[in-house]
Amino acid sequence: MYHYVRPKDEKFPNLFRLDINSFKKQLDYFEANYGFISKDSFIDSIRNKEKKNGVLLTFDDGLICHYKNVFPELKKRGLWGIFYIPTFPLKHNKILDVHRIHILLSNCNVQEIYSYLLDMDIEKIFDKNKIDEFKKLTYINQKNDQYSLIIKRILNYYVKYNERKKVIDELFNEFLKEDFSVKDVYLSIDNLKEMQSEGMIIGSHTENHQVLSKLPTKIQKYEVENSFQFIESKIGFLDVKTFCYPYGGFHTFNNQTEKILYNYGCDFSFNVEQRDISQNDLVNRVHALPRFDCNQFKYGKSSNN
Repeated sequence: MYHYVRPKDEKFPNLFRLDINSFKKQLDYFEANYGFISKDSFIDSIRNKEKKNGVLLTFDDGLICHYKNVFPELKKRGLWGIFYIPTFPLKHNKILDVHRIHILLSNCNVQEIYSYLLDMDIEKIFDKNKIDEFKKLTYINQKNDQYSLIIKRILNYYVKYNERKKVIDELFNEFLKEDFSVKDVYLSIDNLKEMQSEGMIIGSHTENHQVLSKLPTKIQKYEVENSFQFIESKIGFLDVKTFCYPYGGFHTFNNQTEKILYNYGCDFSFNVEQRDISQNDLVNRVHALPRFDCNQFKYGKSSNN
């Protein structure tokens, strides 16, 4: 699983990302030590519920760096990948709150942001039902300073969704003056069409990239179904329907989420769990397939340097 794969950028000076050269070295490492599974072989393993070996590459969030930096490298090596797309930016030409948070953290003094949140008496708008669980299970495999960690937990997990946009708007007004556009962050419909035509699989990452376990079943259903329908309306019928959970981990979805995916005809879905896919996963829980973060392997450590 990958997110940002890009060089250092003055517009996002402290963004945690995997450098392009490190990405290339990691691909070499995977080839030498494990080998890559072909697309046909992987899809066959899903449909016949038969475990097969090899590395599968997945890329979350529909980021422009996946088109600029990842896609050319995969084509050059004859490789393929799955690209999971949140559809809100493509539908509404706006940046998702999750990535607005990344922009804030990469451009501003994080201790000042945290102090500002405290001055707002932010706890009064917390959704307190699952805070203890979220505090225990979130960002355990990421490298964050103490202030970035608590800010991400507050804004991505603790704050009620009907209040979050207002909070982030206020932070942008207070700390950032520069405008950021969708083109700075996300790939386009034309990019998706080209990638699909070259053998990449395009999957759903919901519409709004929210923690599904925080949402009522009706809203979860909307997030899943509308995202697939939008993707197909723009790039054509998906021979393979695949999904991955925003943020990832068993705390981010529930039984209703898996049922929605099954009923919609989704072929398989990825969780985040640091282990290989097993035969049991393929037979009994294809909508919670495990996958490693790239930083669990050599050359995969992200950095803001």
